[in-house]
Amino acid sequence: MQLYKLKRGYKPDSDRIYSILDECFPTEIKCEDDKFITSYGALDKVEVWLEGKKMAVETESADETELDDELILDTNKRFRDFLYQATGYTAKERVKMAKKEVQD
Repeated sequence: MQLYKLKRGYKPDSDRIYSILDECFPTEIKCEDDKFITSYGALDKVEVWLEGKKMAVETESADETELDDELILDTNKRFRDFLYQATGYTAKERVKMAKKEVQD
């Protein structure tokens, strides 16, 4: 599980997170115990929920031997786009924050 800080102005709102998830992953999204659960491409399972002012995400990857490179790249792009739209932070900024948290 990974926790993501939300940028100032990005509210920890379930409806907002759901709409972004729906936009980035055009598949069925289930809601169980305040968690949004879906799957897409190279990800067998994507669980997203809010923990206070942070967004928690847990993923399970599919067996890569059965997937083609194009599908893997598409899934990775969609996942990065989802994180950017939901948190407001780019991949580079998220890496920088994660490194800072490890050092503290």
